[in-house]
Amino acid sequence: MAHSSKSVDSDGFDTWTALKLITQDTRANLIADIVGHPKGMPSVPELDYTNPSIGRSAIDGHLRKLIEAGVIEAVELPAGERSRDLPYKFYRITPEARELFDRNNLFAESVWRETYAKVEKTPEILEMQSMPRPAVGEDA
Repeated sequence: MAHSSKSVDSDGFDTWTALKLITQDTRANLIADIVGHPKGMPSVPELDYTNPSIGRSAIDGHLRKLIEAGVIEAVELPAGERSRDLPYKFYRITPEARELFDRNNLFAESVWRETYAKVEKTPEILEMQSMPRPAVGEDA
């Protein structure tokens, strides 16, 4: 069976596009922070805190590209579980991207969790970090 230059899995995940996107420094840093987050699902304020030189609008743009490529997904707390002062949208690595990372020895959770844990955090960020995240099923 011949392989094309693009590798699209049966579920539509485009490995080539994903690898191309994650090699850009800013997106690689965001992915490392998502992987390193203790719950694997940071909010934009948490990503903004760990990437102060980027800016929220740029972070949003990079997250959109990663979502479009199927590398990450946004998950939201149900309306009844939201707090007025805390984020309700979080970002996580998709199972397809995690499989790609594992196959290529990229973004090892243990390494990035250890690195993330060393970052000094404000009380506000610690509160966000400890808040509950949406439940995500196997099919999500």
